[in-house]
Amino acid sequence: MKYSLIATLVSAAMLMACQAQSQHSAAVDSAATVYAELNTTAGQFQSSATALVWQDGKGAVIEQWPGVFRRLKALPQTDGSVLLAAIETESNQLHWWQLQGKTVQRSGKQLVSQLVVDDVCWYQSAENKQLSLFLIGDRGVGEQWLLAQDSKFLAAPLSIRTLNLPTDATACAVDQQKGTLYLAEGATALWSYNAEVEADEGRRLIDVQAPLGKLTAEVKALELTANGTLLALQEEPALLQSYQTQGDDLVWQQSKAIPALESAEQLGLSAGILSVVSEEGQHTQLKDEAYQAQAAVLPERATLPMQQLSPTLETVAVSYRGDAIDDPAVWQNKKNPDNSRILATDKRAGVAVYTMKGEQLQFLQVGRVNNIDLRYGLEYQGKKQDIAAATLRADNSVQLFAIDAEGQVNTALKFATPFSDIYGLCLYQSKRSGQTYVFANDKDGTVLQYQISSSGQHWSAKEVRRLKVPSQPEGCVADDQNDLLFLGEEDVGIWRFSADAKADTQGELVIKADGDVLVADVEGLALLPGKAGKPSYLLASSQGNDSYVLFQTTAPYKAVARFRIRLNAELGIDGSSETDGLELTTLSLGKGFEQGAVIVQDGRNRMPEQGQNLKLVPLEQVLELLPAH
Repeated sequence: MKYSLIATLVSAAMLMACQAQSQHSAAVDSAATVYAELNTTAGQFQSSATALVWQDGKGAVIEQWPGVFRRLKALPQTDGSVLLAAIETESNQLHWWQLQGKTVQRSGKQLVSQLVVDDVCWYQSAENKQLSLFLIGDRGVGEQWLLAQDSKFLAAPLSIRTLNLPTDATACAVDQQKGTLYLAEGATALWSYNAEVEADEGRRLIDVQAPLGKLTAEVKALELTANGTLLALQEEPALLQSYQTQGDDLVWQQSKAIPALESAEQLGLSAGILSVVSEEGQHTQLKDEAYQAQAAVLPERATLPMQQLSPTLETVAVSYRGDAIDDPAVWQNKKNPDNSRILATDKRAGVAVYTMKGEQLQFLQVGRVNNIDLRYGLEYQGKKQDIAAATLRADNSVQLFAIDAEGQVNTALKFATPFSDIYGLCLYQSKRSGQTYVFANDKDGTVLQYQISSSGQHWSAKEVRRLKVPSQPEGCVADDQNDLLFLGEEDVGIWRFSADAKADTQGELVIKADGDVLVADVEGLALLPGKAGKPSYLLASSQGNDSYVLFQTTAPYKAVARFRIRLNAELGIDGSSETDGLELTTLSLGKGFEQGAVIVQDGRNRMPEQGQNLKLVPLEQVLELLPAH
């Protein structure tokens, strides 16, 4: 599934005439200079030229912090506490607090070295159980910092994502329910982005400058109300633009002048009060019951909850950005599992071979490859060797590789296919006959089965069977023990065929991409074989929502677990997303992977932003998700 930019101009004020005018009051206290003001359930916060002051409901000072704070953002928590974040402008330091009653439960500060911060906003991901802050700068740079995971605060914030933003970004707000980051681009536009760290940015246009849109001046602040209304504060003349949720879109609702101020700089929202502050320190309050701040969201009680796993190893990134790494395979060194090898296809150039430390050991420049798989024990050049196979898109062929006992990978037979657009591939080794086969597929839905034979010195390939699905397939995996082939039809679901070369060609669509548990594209497939009477499971990459699903391999093919691979904060390894190919092995790969591993392609490699790579998760993390038998 490819990244797309959706630009939608919002220009009609369809709801304006039918909106009831809210009641508000405005008054300016010219005697006091207030740089930021915020009312929360924990009390009121005001920033002056010397300090940030925390007061209770009667005006008594609870605490104060020296400095000049021009941005204050709060996020109410489900336990009654309040998270507060602010930027101290003189030092460009981020400060944050968790407040309960009149007590500071925890606090911290961190120098921001990569950008001058213009705004901050909280995001609490209910599904991924992560608390983060967005830091917005005015030179096209933004960062997302992780503060807590699984309700545990990190010792120090961790920069987990760099955002490419418009050069004139001025303000941000986050919809906690939808996981959407809203961004103001000066007087030019309002945008939305995905707030999840591993998600595609998914930028969408909300509004633009007049006459094409409703913006008439620079937007200096954004706030989102509890009912999903986006408030955009224009600087001069002071004006509040409102955008109301309609389905998945935000539609302009109304403009409201703020006559008490000539210009406006900041907003503070909570408990029926919208505080508006000018750059000169004048401030006023607008009162309306609709002015309620969004709170953190509790995770939904799903019938199949989204679990969170963590990688413990990653391979080095490819040297260039863009779509590169596609599919992994893994080879076990039986004598010394620590010296096992990971193979991966590089769509632009060939096959990379990595050590179990993630370092690149070999690169075989065979051309544009797509999918790869391997099996053990097929004599070649007079020696017992192992076999890998990959689809070569440059000339619609299949390239075979021989792997010796030390893990050295060498090119072997290359054979042509009749395909016009070769794509996916997997290997099958019959336990009954010992015969090895290649299943290769074309984008038109055709699947060819080739028998790979060995003369002792050389390998040969012969087409023995032809299968078909209605539309584009890619990922596939064979169950060698039970002579089954599982094949992913990207937009539709997963098919089951007999893998036996003499069987009929009739397949059955056994798992559908329902858009909920399994979200298209259906990409990589791998098998978790059952042992000692336990059932086998099929692992699928649900690319459309950056997750992975385990299914039964027999009727009713029920989904038994789903998970995401989330960042490992302790090891500084980001999670995985937009996964194409994956692999699973129950063989020991050495220290840290004694029970095996799940290996996935990471389509958006963060921390730092760089070329794609592979992430490895110890298999025991997956085994813990399986139902008890």
